Amino acid sequence: MPSVLPDGEPMPEDGTLPASALEGAGDRPLAFYLHVPYCATRCGYCDFNTYTATELRGSGGVLASRDNYAATLTDEVRLARKVLGDDPRQVRTVFVGGGTPTLLAAADLVRMLDAVREEFGLADDAEITTEANPESVNPEYLAELREGGFNRVSFGMQSARQHVLKVLDRTHTPGRPEACVAEARAAGFGHVNLDLIYGTPGESDDDWRASLAAAVGAGPDHISAYALIVEEGTQLARRIRRGEVPMTDDDVHADRYLIADDVLSRAGFDWYEVSNWSTSRAGRCLHNELYWRGADWWGAGPGAHSHVGGVRWWNVKHPGAYAAALAEGRSPGAGREVLSPQDRRVERVLLELRLREGVPLSLLRPVGLAAAGRAQADGLLEAGPYEAGSAVLTLRGRLLADGVVRDLVD
Repeated sequence: MPSVLPDGEPMPEDGTLPASALEGAGDRPLAFYLHVPYCATRCGYCDFNTYTATELRGSGGVLASRDNYAATLTDEVRLARKVLGDDPRQVRTVFVGGGTPTLLAAADLVRMLDAVREEFGLADDAEITTEANPESVNPEYLAELREGGFNRVSFGMQSARQHVLKVLDRTHTPGRPEACVAEARAAGFGHVNLDLIYGTPGESDDDWRASLAAAVGAGPDHISAYALIVEEGTQLARRIRRGEVPMTDDDVHADRYLIADDVLSRAGFDWYEVSNWSTSRAGRCLHNELYWRGADWWGAGPGAHSHVGGVRWWNVKHPGAYAAALAEGRSPGAGREVLSPQDRRVERVLLELRLREGVPLSLLRPVGLAAAGRAQADGLLEAGPYEAGSAVLTLRGRLLADGVVRDLVD
């Protein structure tokens, strides 16, 4: 949840969407993202829209309190029901992210999920995920989530090496994420993810291999591995600028990615998106797949982004301003944009190229088709394995994905 909001046109106070947004809605899945903006401490690399207790003190009063946050967020879920009217779709996925959602009581997360269930209904096979900090859960907490309807949990592991965690300002201890996987399995979670970060200053190839080995050995069915991006304005960026820690270069990131793909592939994980691997199709994160395929989702919470039928909007950032808007019966939306057919085509190319199924060639214009031909000759693209007329990134192409897609969207 990036901390900088885009420009856009004003959002109507009642949140009303253009009639075009709901045309053909029955043919598109509907998802909910529920943002919890609280963290115990701020990690040095984090640029997300999150707040510690110190950052909120005196800046939002009781409205910004996490004690009543679940009640506030359910107000937005009820607003979503009003805005979407008689839309008959049940919700296919719910993803609770942050921040650290598990700083709230498990009962609060279940209450938020119950609001979605009561207002919209959940599909029989709905995927219900929460992110979790390894130090903020225990077996009892996980059991309460599972009993309340959650069936997938994503733990922020980042690294198995203490010195790497220290650079990232992560507060959990090595070994705790692996223990959390076992606790989640014992609680009945069928799907468990571990998030890893590579390219942290001071991390070696051996450190990265140790982190991968620890993650695989814990027994999740999904692993995400992301290159560290140093965002301006973060504590880590300031430390690098002062020369306290070195900047990791792109060649190191590429080497670490190749190590990840090799280790994970040998362990029975298949890539299905550039930064994500799973042990089976059922183990994929369907919620993220819906994002990448341009489905409809409502993002509830401060700074959360939504997309319905080509209309994208985003909420005010601060928890106090967010709660105040809902208390006054107003939409917390800060702005929106209506995407043109060209915008939506380009976004499909940008996002679907990242997937194992690839991008349909029918989305490409003549210039893009010619670029795809050159990329295939250069070993960056190959024919898609699942559907005729699609192009998929090769392993080398995944390393250069941003450059490949820039040529295809012309």
